[in-house]
Amino acid sequence: MSTPVLQMRSIVKTFPGVRALSDVSLTVTEGEVHAICGENGAGKSTLMKVLSGVHPHGSYEGDILFRGEHCTFRDIGASEARGIVIIHQELALVPYLSIAENIFLGNEHARHGIISWNETLRHAAALLKRVGLKEHPQTRVADIGVGKQQLVEIAKALSKEVKLLILDEPTAALNDDDSAKLLELILELKAQGITSIIISHKLNEIASVADSVTILRDGRTIETLDVKAESTTEDRIIRGMVGRDLDHRFPERTPFDGEPGARPALEIRDWTVHHPIDQQRKVVDQVSVQVRRGEIVGIAGLMGAGRTELAMSVFGRSYGRNISGQVFKDGREIRTRTVPEAVEHGIAYVTEDRKQYGLNLIDTIGRNISLSALGKVARRGIVDEHEETRVAESYRTSMNIKAPTVFEQVGRLSGGNQQKVVLSKWIFAGPEVLILDEPTRGIDVGAKYEIYTVIDKLAAEGRAVVFISSELPELLGMCDRIYTMAAGRVTGEIPRSEATQEVLMRHMTTDKR
Repeated sequence: MSTPVLQMRSIVKTFPGVRALSDVSLTVTEGEVHAICGENGAGKSTLMKVLSGVHPHGSYEGDILFRGEHCTFRDIGASEARGIVIIHQELALVPYLSIAENIFLGNEHARHGIISWNETLRHAAALLKRVGLKEHPQTRVADIGVGKQQLVEIAKALSKEVKLLILDEPTAALNDDDSAKLLELILELKAQGITSIIISHKLNEIASVADSVTILRDGRTIETLDVKAESTTEDRIIRGMVGRDLDHRFPERTPFDGEPGARPALEIRDWTVHHPIDQQRKVVDQVSVQVRRGEIVGIAGLMGAGRTELAMSVFGRSYGRNISGQVFKDGREIRTRTVPEAVEHGIAYVTEDRKQYGLNLIDTIGRNISLSALGKVARRGIVDEHEETRVAESYRTSMNIKAPTVFEQVGRLSGGNQQKVVLSKWIFAGPEVLILDEPTRGIDVGAKYEIYTVIDKLAAEGRAVVFISSELPELLGMCDRIYTMAAGRVTGEIPRSEATQEVLMRHMTTDKR
């Protein structure tokens, strides 16, 4: 029998008003890749924070055994000293320091208080070679992409002589190529004897790298499955995650069948945007797109294609310099030079980065929902807190936001529930055009279905929806038409009936019209 490297027994963790973990147990075998699945709010990240010392011993109930020894980690430094290293979904790197400085931050090669840079660079180069990152150790982290930053985090973990590597949604922000490289690296580390725990919503990735998978639901352990077993199918895992069969990944909807020649609700014409720093470089180049009421229009593209830059520049010129082009709403040209102007014209933008741009994480659910339309809950310039609470409570119920009250701090919610708060905020504003940028990133299949249903309902109500996503099956399952972008230009416009992953990818990998 294989030897357990980790045993977590009967873990209970409670926050004010919320029981996040209830009698959770987990066993991980030496040298395996062990996946943890569950809906948002199931307790996956909380369990790993207990293990890594983010939630210290004494703040939870239960036992942790690592390599047969009882562990009482008081902080993250104590767990790292034992070789347990966690890489969070939000990478903990300092952008203006070099790769080498980030790898050894807090763990410097120093003698008598003086850092040995030769030794630092030599060791950093060796670690970068080990993770397959072909960058100079003195390169600034800000100058490399997210996929390479993820590799820097793993190099940082290896510098601490990691024995158990925990990766929380490691591919959530990566494109397909970077994701594939990262998964290959996880398997290489496994061959080197390093045990890994991977939290992921991407079931195809779990099938490709994991040996076993533990499913959590509502803060409880449901079951642990052998991934290689014939009975372990995606449907079986989904059933364990959501507590029911999910017959369809996307809600059934009648394809858009608007009147021929009907005016677009939103038309963007010859839109060009230059990079905010390198102003000679066009990040959006002569783009023209349109969407009609009741229609869901997708925008597909690889990382760097210009999708987010297009959306942010249209929404109040939130990105870019030297912006030119025209925006029409219902056939009439409008100005969207500021965010208030865009909102006034009935345009809403749900950002891909909800934590930085979409939410006030230290404020409540109620106040976040009312932010985009305070006038609706104010009388004579003063917010009516009772009305604000009533509105927020109605969205908490209708959007199935899992929180005890609307006074819960948004930063304490799971990713899926945070995304529902962002959507609620903009739906409350009453937009006629809704631009959604990666609306289901880092969200489990159950929460995704709920958000798809909301989007479908918005379209059925006559709203125009622009849907930006890196997940091609998502675009194929939800959209009536799909534009493809590459190198800042529109490279194709494909109707639903002709769209396949192969067709989209062919257009996404060319910069010709």
